[in-house]
Amino acid sequence: MKRIKYISICFLIIVMSMASCVKLDIAPMNIIQDNQILSSEAGITSYMARLYGEMPIEDFRYGPQYLFDHFYVHKVPAALTGEALNSGTHHAMTEATSSDYGDNWSDLYALIRECNYFLQKIDSYKSDFSESSVNQWKGEVYCIRAFTYYALAKRYGGVPIVTTVLDPFSTSKTDIINVPRFSEKSTWNQVASDFDRAISLLPETSQRGRVNKYVAYGLKARAMLYAGCIAKYNTTSYFDSNNNNTQVCGMKSDLVKGFFQAAYDAAKAVDGHYSLYKGDWKAGDLNAQYENFKNIFIKIPDCECMFVRDYSYPDDVHGYNAYNVPRQDMGANGYSAKTCPTLNFVQMFDGLPKDANGNIDVYNADGTYKLYNNPMDLFTNAEPRLHATVIFPNDMYNNENIEIWRGIYIGKKDAKAGKIERLLPANSTITYENSNKKKLLVTSGNSSQTAYTLHNGTKMNPAGRSGRFSSDNSCALSGFSIRKWLSPTLTPDNTLENHSTQSWIELRYAEVLLSRAESAAELASLGDNSHLNDAYLCISKIRERAGANPLTSLEKSSVDNFIQVVRKERRKELAFENKTWWDLKRWRIIDKEQNNTRWLTLMPFYADYAGKWFFDVRSDERNDTYTFDTRWYYQKIPSRAISSSNNIVIQNQGY
Repeated sequence: MKRIKYISICFLIIVMSMASCVKLDIAPMNIIQDNQILSSEAGITSYMARLYGEMPIEDFRYGPQYLFDHFYVHKVPAALTGEALNSGTHHAMTEATSSDYGDNWSDLYALIRECNYFLQKIDSYKSDFSESSVNQWKGEVYCIRAFTYYALAKRYGGVPIVTTVLDPFSTSKTDIINVPRFSEKSTWNQVASDFDRAISLLPETSQRGRVNKYVAYGLKARAMLYAGCIAKYNTTSYFDSNNNNTQVCGMKSDLVKGFFQAAYDAAKAVDGHYSLYKGDWKAGDLNAQYENFKNIFIKIPDCECMFVRDYSYPDDVHGYNAYNVPRQDMGANGYSAKTCPTLNFVQMFDGLPKDANGNIDVYNADGTYKLYNNPMDLFTNAEPRLHATVIFPNDMYNNENIEIWRGIYIGKKDAKAGKIERLLPANSTITYENSNKKKLLVTSGNSSQTAYTLHNGTKMNPAGRSGRFSSDNSCALSGFSIRKWLSPTLTPDNTLENHSTQSWIELRYAEVLLSRAESAAELASLGDNSHLNDAYLCISKIRERAGANPLTSLEKSSVDNFIQVVRKERRKELAFENKTWWDLKRWRIIDKEQNNTRWLTLMPFYADYAGKWFFDVRSDERNDTYTFDTRWYYQKIPSRAISSSNNIVIQNQGY
């Protein structure tokens, strides 16, 4: 599948006499004279567009197997975290949970080279422009370079740091092929330094899609929070014995406070310049709060959406709708329901009936099923933020009810009495079709269903139009479908692959508040309680807007408790925004969460003779087991990067 990059049209005008290529890879800068690019505002705009377009933003095109140039179809990021099930990761769990792989190393260093080139050359042309313009451009490039080194550091630890343009044909020892890995500490310090330079040069406001001073602060907070967690929670150290025993993986614990303080200060600096969107919000009105949160990803409000990547048809598109619409809205390309939120994710939220262990409660005290007039009755009081994120069974989307159920229960006596016994034992791994009660069930193997005639003479599809079908993965595998990011209204065009144009929000003010709260809580864990009340305020703001329960005294009873509260809030607020995978890695907990783990689903059934619905909790029927090896906290450096470095770039441990 071809990816059309948004950045290239104006830049191609400059180089079209020299090259023509589908990927829009630009010829090396030494082929084009500097004065063709850097002496005019149009040329610099084109150059900046290229840099922004190559930023390693993990958006609609990002998948765990690719960072650049690919749409995700078969492996969605949320399928690595327990947020969702995905048909593409079926039978590939060990590989799928290890990393995002591919040679992103080369792509990232190519971008760093372009940043270095601009910073090295622009002063020669500064007399052609205003000082404020030159400072802004420099600030943007420093911010992009910081973001790129951050992308390297979170994957690999310490990496070669290159801040000047190096000649790939040089034989000197300053050549890139002779630059070894720096320490992980030095790499994170480089990230911080570049963000600081950006902050000192950037204006306070900017055109949509470009960074400003406060965007740089917000991104710095994200990066420093990551660095602080590595210094605190990482237990893996690796030293380069060929380079003065440099610690390329891991950092000393005495760095923890400095990183968390830097994260807090950066997040705090954004205060007063952005705010949480509440344009459609009303106190006590669950529907208004649902609409408000949903509209963040439709309206893209400037008050909250700090850094956005826009798309437009036909020049720059993605395929999110095509891949993620419910099965009944499948487009002509034949994709649907690639992101199916798990019950593990859903039951993190408030407003659902739960047992003493915090699990969704759909069973009576005697073990029989609770019955509902409508599947949506279970979710009547669900947290509005959850409803804005997930499509429930029989929920409304695209002006129709989304028909998600697993089958029809045709037992007569027990249904009339309202005492339907569980279809499977707890923790069973068999399918309903293989259960002892299979004769009491009508199910469908695929979307080509034969309607079943109920006892009252009406007809009903055994699994609804969106599943879950027993042997078809193009349906709601978990009993849920994704709502976040989907277009509110579908058309034949926008459900086609490569036809979606939703904007990606890379940085929201909500994330900055969460970073502020987390860094403050982490500082409190080190004995500095001076920002703890501010952290409570940040979480309270997030929860109020979400329609969630207020903070309790128990949640604030200890710093350790509160850190867990902040982490959970982050997972709820930023779900399906491709942040959770990295959060689980920096907290160093994904190996524990995915220790032979099977994710849970919630399967709705219609009871014919009761005329009501019930739900069954079970693990994913495909019986996929998720694992995570601790060596994957640091990813494998591509072999080509090592061999092309005269073998002075050492591989991470365990590969």
